[in-house]
Amino acid sequence: MSELLRIEKLSAGYGEAVVLHDVSLHLGEGQTLALLGRNGTGKTTLINTLAGATRQHGGSIALSGAALHKLSPHQRAAAGIGWVPQERNIFKSLTVHENLTAVERPGRWNPQRVYEMFPRLAERKRNLGTQLSGGEQQMLAVGRALVVNPRLLLLDEPLEGLAPILVEELLRAIRRITQDEGLAAIIVEQHPQAILAISDEAVVLDHGTVVHADRAATLRAQPEVLERLLGVSR
Repeated sequence: MSELLRIEKLSAGYGEAVVLHDVSLHLGEGQTLALLGRNGTGKTTLINTLAGATRQHGGSIALSGAALHKLSPHQRAAAGIGWVPQERNIFKSLTVHENLTAVERPGRWNPQRVYEMFPRLAERKRNLGTQLSGGEQQMLAVGRALVVNPRLLLLDEPLEGLAPILVEELLRAIRRITQDEGLAAIIVEQHPQAILAISDEAVVLDHGTVVHADRAATLRAQPEVLERLLGVSR
């Protein structure tokens, strides 16, 4: 398996405040990484740094060997980064369909494929972003990242605040995107067991540094390690 992403000794944060300290990790083509940790440990900062939304103080980020850390956010999107931030950031004054077509790039993912994956969006394609529920907005945020046709999908707490039925629907979609379609992804989530079940690798952050890295299946089968690192049990 060829390497897609390599992060070496990355330090980054906001302004002069450094949140990440010497973070190193790598991800292969088509692999999914569960990025775990307690609140405030730097998970979102790492996702935002990959997308180009923080200040990088040191280290390097390479996507298929090309220096990603030297690119602006829009250049990173063109290079293959698809980003679903916590805030979703959909265009609320545009319709569902306009949200998708406004950012669409050529490739296998297009609005029709998004509608097939999320029938709720097909039913609401003429609705404005303000007229969608939280779960529908999250589906639209994921769909909008897909139509950019990325090589790496960044999902920051995609299940946050959703009703259980929507959590299951979104998990099925993420599993299809990553396992069936083979799109590499990094997923930040507060539900470790749910995300570990659909991930290949796992990394745990604490105080902005990597404190544990393992196969996702191995970590999922070690409730005592999850308890120690995250304060959760099986």
